[in-house]
Order: sequence, then C-alpha cells, then structure tokens
Amino acid sequence: MSLNLSSKAQRGAKGSPDWLILAVVCVAQFMVVLDVSVVNVALPAIKTSLGFSQTGLQWILNAYTLTFAGFLLLGGRAADLYGRKRVYLFGMALFTVSSLVGGFSNSQEMLVISRAVQGLGGAILSPATLTIITTTFTDPKARSKALGMWSAVAGAGGAVGALLGGVLTQLVSWRWILFINVPVGAIAFVAAMVVISERRREDSKVKLDLPGSFLVTFGLASLVYGLVNSSTYGWGSMSTILSFAFAVIGLVWFVIHEMRYAESPLMPMSMFKIRPVMGANVVMMAVGGSIFASWFFLSLYFQEVRGYSPIKTGLVFLPQTIAIIVGAQFSSRMLGRIGAKKLLVAGTAISALGLGLMGMISINSPYLTSILVPSILITLGAGLSFTPLAFAATSGVRPQDAGLASGLLNTSRQVGGAIGLAALATLATSVTTSYLLHHHAGGQVASQALTHGYAVALRISALVALAGTAATSLLPSHSQTKDAHGTNGSVERVEIAFD
Repeated sequence: MSLNLSSKAQRGAKGSPDWLILAVVCVAQFMVVLDVSVVNVALPAIKTSLGFSQTGLQWILNAYTLTFAGFLLLGGRAADLYGRKRVYLFGMALFTVSSLVGGFSNSQEMLVISRAVQGLGGAILSPATLTIITTTFTDPKARSKALGMWSAVAGAGGAVGALLGGVLTQLVSWRWILFINVPVGAIAFVAAMVVISERRREDSKVKLDLPGSFLVTFGLASLVYGLVNSSTYGWGSMSTILSFAFAVIGLVWFVIHEMRYAESPLMPMSMFKIRPVMGANVVMMAVGGSIFASWFFLSLYFQEVRGYSPIKTGLVFLPQTIAIIVGAQFSSRMLGRIGAKKLLVAGTAISALGLGLMGMISINSPYLTSILVPSILITLGAGLSFTPLAFAATSGVRPQDAGLASGLLNTSRQVGGAIGLAALATLATSVTTSYLLHHHAGGQVASQALTHGYAVALRISALVALAGTAATSLLPSHSQTKDAHGTNGSVERVEIAFD
C-alpha cells in the first residue's frame, strides 16, 4: 500500500515507508481536533452527572482551549530543540493519560483539571505532527500532498466529533468521549516508537520560553475566571476585581517579558508591526470569539430546550461542518482571483448574518428556516475566512518565521474563542436569570428563559463577527511583493493580492 506521495519514499526509524509515518501523524492530529468538538454534544449529560452550573459548564471547553493556546507556540519550539519523536511521544502520553483520568472524573474539579492537562498535551502534540511532516517529506510536491491530507484529517476530526460525541453519550456514557482516546493513543504511541526516527536541530540556539507560556496562560485564565465569576458574585465583588487585576498583571508582565527579558521570545512583538499579520490576528480573534461560543449555545439549546437526543444533536451539527469544508475549498480556489481582503469581508459578514438570524430563535422555531439555514451561513462564512486569514498572517514575514506566524494565528483563534465563550456565556446566564425574575413560573418559562439568554448571546456574537468585518480594514488595500523560494531553490518575487 502506498499513497505515492513522493517518487522516493522517506524512511523512518526502521525503514518505515512515508505513508505509514503520515498515518501515525494524522491519527494524532485527528485526536487533538476531535477533542475540541466531541465534548460539545456531551455537555448536558456532564452537567447532570457532575452538577455543573450553567456558567461553570464552559470550563470543560475553556480549560482545554486556554492551555492549548498558551502552550501551542512553546510546543512548536520544543520539537525543534528536543526532537520530533521525543516530543510527539511525550505529548501523546500526556494527552492519553489525561483522557483516562478525565473519563474517571467524579468531581467538577477533577474533570476541569484533566481537560487542562489534555490541552497541554495537545499543544505539545499538534506542532510535533507538523514538524514530522515537514522534515519527512522534503520534496515540495510530496510535502504539499502530505499537508493536504493532514489538513483533511483535521477537518474530519471536527466533523466526526459532534456525531461521535452524540453516539457515545447516548449509547454508552459521556465518559467514553474521553475513554475513546486511550486505546487510540496507546496504539499511536507504540506505532510512533517503531516508525518515526528522531531528528532535531543540533545547531539551534532557540531556548524554551517557559515563563512566557505560564504568564500568558495565567493572565488569560484569570480574565476568563473573572468573566465567569461576575455572573455569580457580581462585577463589584472582591473575587471578580482580584481576578481582573491578576489578568492585567499577568498579561502586562507577559508583554514586558517578551519585549525585554525573553532570550527567545515566545511571541516576538515585532511580528505585530507587520500590518497583514496584525490585521489577520485581530480578525481571527473576532471569528473565534463569535463562532466558538455559538456551538456551545446551540448544543445546549438543541438538547435542553428542543429535547433532541445526543445522536440527533450530532447529526444536526453535520451540515455546519460540510459548510466549513465547502467555504474553505471555495476560498482556496478563489484567493488569487478575488483577493484575501474581499474574501474576509464576505466571510465575516456571512457569519454575522447567520448569527443574527440564529439570534431570533424561539422554543418552537421551525428547523429548516430558523436553524438549518442560519447555521450553514455561520460556518460557511468561517470556511471562507480561514484560508485568506492564513494567507494574510504569513504575508510579509521571513520564510523562517512562517511557522511562528501560523502558530500566532492559531493561538489568536483559541484565545478569541476562550474569551468570547466566557463573556457570552456569562451574558446568557444573566439574561436568563433576569427573565426568570420578571416572569411567573410556568410549564415553559424555564425553556423560554434559556432560549432568550441564548438568543441574546447569539445576537451579540453577530456584532463580534461584524467587528471582525470592520477589522479587515487593518489589512493593506494594495498588493505587496515579497521574496519566496521556488522549487529549485531560486528566489522569486511573489505578488500578494489583498484586494
């Protein structure tokens, strides 16, 4: 069996063919992406099982997202310094063991901590998979095909996650959305031991910026905690004020550390002086902040208000995944003709329209017009945005900094998603509580209150997406040229069209 990815196969530790190395890498990336989406459908079951509050429920997602975002860039550096195989194995072991612990969780704290460790494992594992691909497939055409398959598998992880989460939750238990990682992770670990050879940059002078990773994670976690805490204790409570104070201290200290003290900055601030990079990251934060939260609300709405089963909920999410794939394929083909900026304007505006329409939901909204069409618009717009965002984020940077720029964009998406979810979920809870206070208890009042809270939060999500549309103005309004290395090693001038 061969994928024919190159005329001369690259070999692993024991003469392993390149297709086998790629398979091991893709399994890891599939697991990392899967665990972002597989949890959504299981949220109501976890809420009932462990007694999570409506606002506390979001920590199941944000614990994973925050550590993933905070340590993602560090994971990429670690693969260069300590070796791609060693880092892959460490990340896979951490991810698998934390999944096992999470599955056995008998308290909220145990589950949230295990999800945080899972996110750390994913942050170490995901960059290692990309490093293995780029060092294994040296032929440009073979590398392009391998990266295409890696990306396709990542997309499949998002698609399968919602449906698999529904099936496992309904037929077995929500715990199996975590247990499923254990046998797969164990097989991938053993396979990697056999087929992947060790490589690292012996001459690298780059050092790991551990203080930077801890500072940014601490600052973001404090910010999210403050937002969540405000719905329980109020904005003026001492715990809320202290949380925001710690957030400011952590994030400001992070910036100062990166600018003045870090020998090898995790996030070189000079990158943000490049206009396309800055613009792309601001837009990505808005996209992540608006869309990530919408999946959280819709999963709860489908099951707690509409009474859908977990499997039915997973099936309802499938059209959204297909829309992302369609949008991404269209934008990748039309980028050279239309330009990154116009595609971004269209993509963010379409997502905003979908979120605005979804924000009109009621407890008896017709599925086809009020749910299916808006949900497709939301993710179609996201799909249209991702390719031009990746293009803009790596434009105007040196070839050796392209990986860092891409990592920054991924971090911005995770950070935007975490902050957006925390803020919007807190808003939804406040609106729901207020609704209940002003209406007499009745048969459908609880469902109406929840729906009203979700609807308001979705309408605010639409405004966040529109802010992303406005932020496209940060991108250049003209074409730029930059040096690029051709397949024969020559340097070519490449025209970058933003309009």
